[in-house]
Amino acid sequence: MENQIFQLQYAIDTFYFLVCGALVMWMAAGFAMLEAGLVRSKNTTEILTKNVALFAIACTMYLVSGYAIMYDGGWLLSGIEAFSMDEVLTASAENGFEGDSVYSGASDFFFQVVFVATAMSIVSGAVAERMKLWSFLVFAVVLTGFIYPMEGAWTWGGAEVFGLYNLGDLGFSDFAGSGIVHMAGAAAALAGVLLLGARKGKYGPNGEIYAIPGANLPLATLGTFILWMGWFGFNGGSVLKLGDAANAHSVAMVFLNTNTAAAGGAIAALITGRILFGKADLTMLLNGALAGLVAITAEPSTPTALQATLFGALGGILVVFSIITLDKLRIDDPVGAISVHGVVGLLGLLLVPVTNDGSSFSGQLIGAATIFGWVFATSFAVWLALKLITGIRVTEEEEQQGVDLAECGMEAYPEFMSK
Repeated sequence: MENQIFQLQYAIDTFYFLVCGALVMWMAAGFAMLEAGLVRSKNTTEILTKNVALFAIACTMYLVSGYAIMYDGGWLLSGIEAFSMDEVLTASAENGFEGDSVYSGASDFFFQVVFVATAMSIVSGAVAERMKLWSFLVFAVVLTGFIYPMEGAWTWGGAEVFGLYNLGDLGFSDFAGSGIVHMAGAAAALAGVLLLGARKGKYGPNGEIYAIPGANLPLATLGTFILWMGWFGFNGGSVLKLGDAANAHSVAMVFLNTNTAAAGGAIAALITGRILFGKADLTMLLNGALAGLVAITAEPSTPTALQATLFGALGGILVVFSIITLDKLRIDDPVGAISVHGVVGLLGLLLVPVTNDGSSFSGQLIGAATIFGWVFATSFAVWLALKLITGIRVTEEEEQQGVDLAECGMEAYPEFMSK
């Protein structure tokens, strides 16, 4: 009977893990639609190409080296195993059928790899409309195969940071990746944006800031809803298990808090935009919802639903001011990715100790500094090398024409383009 109960629990947990991984994979579609909606029509094909290609690259590089670096302490082909049922039962019997000591290597890899792709997707939007496609894809190889796995090893992998200190021992906690995934992606994006420069016509010589509207706000809205839905897998799957009462309750709370934080962020950003601009700004509303999701990702299991709403609202307010501030600093981010995932990702880390007494503010700050410092420094070095060797920015003529034709040789909306 104990054996049969374990098999049922193992099946439920594995199935839940895989479904959540599929939901996170669906976030790739959300990023693609959001970015396609917020760029100009002449750059749509290229942004879609980047999103499909980066996902494929992330899956391949994490298989080749990333998973090994992050969890096995190795460098190449970690030997992901699909254990036979006899091996699973034998190992579990030795541990009283607790179910915590045995993990399906295949399901764990699948769930982890879609997080890597999410981090790289964040970079895509921030450097949109002026970056060379192939330079971006080369960077994707390095980020997903080395840069992200290294900081992942120091956080979720439990390894010491360069053999100096262990973040877990210092009180660092990041449940589903406000810092490990989102702030890391934003740090890589910021390094690229600083070297890349702003789009032509975005800023005037005397400090003027000119809006460059996206071509398809319905697509951007669809992308936001897809991301909102996918986030249930992102946060809910990070519970890791479902097949017992305690974990099922935790999953339910994570789903509830994820949803209510997004709602709080959306409402707060909408109101903030109305106060500042006198209008209901759809793009701020969309980014507010995403900011609420990022803010709760570091700890969605311990807050009450009301606390999660307030945390999301803080993210929604912060993201509006962050987007405005970055524009004043002439840091051109077409989709607001650095603000949503980076600035609010830091907020999410700092909110963890409010409801989780197993973490500390000092540990969160040290963890945030470690993640940002590592990813920003290594990404800057890679972007700089690419800039010196192959260049990272298209020519002014190609940017004016649109990178769809320059990089992909086709237009997303050919019947609407002037000839």
